[in-house]
Amino acid sequence: MSNSEKGKKRVCVLFGGVSPEHEVSLSTATSILSNIDRSLFDVLPVGITREGKWFLYTGDIGLLADGSWEKSGCTVPAMISPVRGEGLIVFAEGGCYREPIDCVFPALHGENGEDGAMQGLCRIAGLPCVGAMVTASAVSMDKSFTKAIVSHLGIRQADYLLIHKHEIAKKADEILKCVNDRFTYPVFVKPASTGSSVGITKVKDSGRLLDAIIEASRYSDRILVEEFFDGREIEVAIIGNNDPKASVCGEIIPGDEFYTYDDKYINGVASLHIPADLPGETSEKIREYACSIYSAIGCAGLSRVDFFVHKATGEICFNEINTLPGFTPISMYPKLWDYCGIAYPDLITRLINLALEK
Repeated sequence: MSNSEKGKKRVCVLFGGVSPEHEVSLSTATSILSNIDRSLFDVLPVGITREGKWFLYTGDIGLLADGSWEKSGCTVPAMISPVRGEGLIVFAEGGCYREPIDCVFPALHGENGEDGAMQGLCRIAGLPCVGAMVTASAVSMDKSFTKAIVSHLGIRQADYLLIHKHEIAKKADEILKCVNDRFTYPVFVKPASTGSSVGITKVKDSGRLLDAIIEASRYSDRILVEEFFDGREIEVAIIGNNDPKASVCGEIIPGDEFYTYDDKYINGVASLHIPADLPGETSEKIREYACSIYSAIGCAGLSRVDFFVHKATGEICFNEINTLPGFTPISMYPKLWDYCGIAYPDLITRLINLALEK
């Protein structure tokens, strides 16, 4: 009897990938695979190495986080077929065989994971996919495109300057002058299309500006210079397709000058406050804004929407949206919903069911 005949849905959980956020994905996948309801779902864990090789992984989940799964001896080359109905093709020694897939859960972050590329493969293959699909994923991944859409909603966001990588060598002096004329320091310099604070620099004076721009250009062809907004970091979790719901607001107190990659995933110094200590009217406005942005971009399934609340004035400023937020043990998204009464395993089940409804 096949697994599908038993009534279970077959979920392919993708992890790893060629993104700079490879390690974050391993931690996210470890949490998802440890908490997914095995009475409802049969799971096909598929790992993608930094070199882009795909493997069906049949070993211990505990080997994922440090990358040792790749040398575990429990890997078989595999790939999602773009041909509808073929599911996962596994290349075993005795010949290839197919594993049916009902849904893909991309536990991936960054390039080729949440930028619409993997979602495009799922669309071609006719496979339901957890989270936003191609257009919304691509728009949300590139902060400059997100800003263009949000600008039409009347929601405050940081002033910014968009720089293209090919302009840096040819127009460095012009770029620096433009930034110096337009902004006061500090400013933030960030790649337009990464997450997890990869490649972001808080620049305190003009002498460090060019180095920061070059650093950001390592990760994206489009670079943003943003005004500094002296705000508290507030995040909201969204769930749903056509009728999205917002969680309570949570606040991050960074252990560094801002919420850096190390702060998020390595040193664990940042603290999370759920719910955020905000006036009720401010919290409700942030939740309303979060749902509006989510719907305007065309998101589905889930997202985390991030804001600043000015420390002195209480003004709300939109920061960014993340269509595949982290699911690590310290991640805000599952913690917000846990506070709202949705336990981690139930949250995973809801997200899979939302994907199957699309």
